[in-house]
Amino acid sequence: MTRRRLNSTVQFACFVALSVSIAASATAQKPDKNKKKEKAAALPAVIWRDPGDAASLNLFYGAGGQEHAPNPQGTFTFKREDLAETSPKFDVEDDQRVQWRVKLGAEPQSETAATRLLWAAGYFVDEDYYVAELKVDKLPTLKRGQEFVSAHGVVHNARLERRTKARKKLGTWDWFDNPFLGTRELNGLRVMMSLLNNWDLSTLNNSIYEVNGERQYAVSDAGATFGNTGNNFTRSKSVPKDYEASTFVEKAALDFVDFVLHSRPFLLGAVDVNNYRDRTRMEQVTKHIPRADAVWLGQRLSKLSEEQIRDAFRAAGYAPAEIEMLTRTVRKRIAELAAL
Repeated sequence: MTRRRLNSTVQFACFVALSVSIAASATAQKPDKNKKKEKAAALPAVIWRDPGDAASLNLFYGAGGQEHAPNPQGTFTFKREDLAETSPKFDVEDDQRVQWRVKLGAEPQSETAATRLLWAAGYFVDEDYYVAELKVDKLPTLKRGQEFVSAHGVVHNARLERRTKARKKLGTWDWFDNPFLGTRELNGLRVMMSLLNNWDLSTLNNSIYEVNGERQYAVSDAGATFGNTGNNFTRSKSVPKDYEASTFVEKAALDFVDFVLHSRPFLLGAVDVNNYRDRTRMEQVTKHIPRADAVWLGQRLSKLSEEQIRDAFRAAGYAPAEIEMLTRTVRKRIAELAAL
């Protein structure tokens, strides 16, 4: 064997040995994803929890309470911008090293109020807070949402979602394929989507979280609410007068109730077949709901006082006239449920 062939053979052997070593090291260091998924799947799945005495619930601060509320006068430092979502978003860290996801656009007010009503009904939500003005240090020119930023890094009309390592996102869930089909609790959540006029019931807006040894199913994006449901031309979000003018109950039969929720695009929108199909399917979420389950939800919500409901909208920064309009409409819808 010539020296050149010998060197080539040695080099090849070293390359193979190095490759095996790297692969073995990667296998040893990389967690077994399948085992993690199996472990998560074994956790108990929950979609609702009794919130306790309705009169004691603080709807101004919501699920996170006053103790988790951000300090608007505190120091917030820009970390990164998220360009993957529909609404403008970026992450900040406060002076207590708490991480927050800032959301701008048309949804901060509606989402803040919606999470409080969902939480009061017993459903899992993110810890959301509305801040009219937020000073952010080291804020660059945003690729999206820069119109909500004024001089010296002051951000206007923001929703802050508290982020915590104790809450790990496992994935998303589908309205028509989940462990709770046929249960009173899931049916109640379906009614809540119509009560809030949430026209964007995409699977991407539903999250499964691992928290305290259980899998919590939540509607994690409820921003497309408190407006009018409908197609691309007629729907709106966070428009109180549209919300007040909309219809809640579509048809009440002896055993089942259909609630109004429109999401399907205008007929010309059928060119995008997938979107047309998905949005047509969304409309079925609030249809054919057992009457008894709708009444159950109405009875629970009816325990909330007018002032508590008003607090949910005060927390979201709506103007006084808008707060009264929204509160009046929510109370009217709760009364319709209880009277079924």
